[in-house]
Amino acid sequence: MHQGLAALAVPLEEPQLEDVLARCGDNALVLALDQVTDPHNVGAILRSAAAFGVAGLIVTERHAPADTGVLAKAASGALEIVPLVRAVNLARTLEQLKEARFWLYGLDERGDVAINDLDLGGRAGIVLGAEGEGLRRLTTEKCDRLVTIPTDQRLAALNVSNAAAVAAYEWARRRSNSS
Repeated sequence: MHQGLAALAVPLEEPQLEDVLARCGDNALVLALDQVTDPHNVGAILRSAAAFGVAGLIVTERHAPADTGVLAKAASGALEIVPLVRAVNLARTLEQLKEARFWLYGLDERGDVAINDLDLGGRAGIVLGAEGEGLRRLTTEKCDRLVTIPTDQRLAALNVSNAAAVAAYEWARRRSNSS
């Protein structure tokens, strides 16, 4: 609802992967979403990413929400803090991250190690899949390792925005402990 106000504003710049990589130091985290379509989830992930110092969020160009008011409201200002990169081809973008010395960790129930047991130092990319479908086969193949978030057996999976928050927190916690 407009509530009686109108504003003329230019759209936010659409950052490219190269812009994000240029801002990354030797210890950086990038999150990548594999066809996560719910704007509330993407907004919540942006908010967590801003809170924990994530360098950028990568989404697929197709099968991801547009930068609408719903996404912006869920992000609570984080859309202006964390660059949101749209990848035409996620697998190719993950390869570019690898070329830029990022280790890629796919969050998946089938992972062989818990995220809290990883050394998340250096450049890390955490890849999260859509709810229900999870990571696609090609996306999984691009990851260096599949990891899990330890949960109670009665509820083995978290909502994607919760999983992203836990993963970003774990990275930030490890970074602050090593300083």
